Amino acid sequence: MRCFLALPIPEPLVPPLLDAQETVPVGRPVPEENLHVTLAFLDEQPDFVLAELDAALSARRLRSCALALDGLSSFGGRRVKLLAAQVVPEPALVALRDEVLRAVRAAGIDLPRERFRPHVTLIRFGKGLRPEDRSRFEAGVARVVSLTSRPEPVTSLRLVGSTLTAEGPLYETLADYPLEA
Repeated sequence: MRCFLALPIPEPLVPPLLDAQETVPVGRPVPEENLHVTLAFLDEQPDFVLAELDAALSARRLRSCALALDGLSSFGGRRVKLLAAQVVPEPALVALRDEVLRAVRAAGIDLPRERFRPHVTLIRFGKGLRPEDRSRFEAGVARVVSLTSRPEPVTSLRLVGSTLTAEGPLYETLADYPLEA
């Protein structure tokens, strides 16, 4: 199954994220129920590996963190593939990700090393932002580029299954792990 480990968005952060989506009038907005911060993308994993991961995560003390929004970022270079809200990489968030990665490795999953850029994907552009949409994209982004928020606590980590469809990915929460304060 294709899956990832993610933090749900605290309720006070949802309205400003939805407002940012509405302000940028191009692309395909991520549905509210799919907004999250990915800590580890696991790709395709067999059920027995997911069972090992579940055991590894359940055995750990996972500490809570807070999420704070800090502007917008686009991914994909000149041919923008997605627009995201940046999340402050505060120490507790980074520590939680590190602990999650230790559990992932303990379950036998090898992930490529990559820089952690915490973000919430807001809008997808499929094969890329079309040239004819660039001016509307830039105007919308200019109105919300300073998107910021106070830190809001996160109380759980989720293992999420992802099924790709023509309309976008469908997510299913496979397991929920409480975070300790």
